[in-house]
Amino acid sequence: MSFFLSDALADGVAAAVGQSDSLLGLLFPIGLVIVLYFFMIRPQVKRQKEHKKMTESLSKGDEVVTSGGVVGRVMDIGDNFASLEVAHGVQIKIRRSAVESVLPKGSIKEM
Repeated sequence: MSFFLSDALADGVAAAVGQSDSLLGLLFPIGLVIVLYFFMIRPQVKRQKEHKKMTESLSKGDEVVTSGGVVGRVMDIGDNFASLEVAHGVQIKIRRSAVESVLPKGSIKEM
């Protein structure tokens, strides 16, 4: 028993300190989620949208590089697949999503 503080007052102060500690304890995980969103999740979603836009805008005659490193010219394009001419008279079928980038016109001749 304390001579300076009553038991009821001491319990009230301890409860108030406990509430502020729990709020501060939640602040770190919430901040961590926000930081992860802006540095990891948001850029990945942005890259996915750009890639989807690029694959949807493919047209006949585009020169492309696939994710496997194959360079070719788009000869025919469908909903999910495209035909690439990788050499004179040699065509292969690839998935549209496998196209990594579109090259500037005339790039194949330089290679």
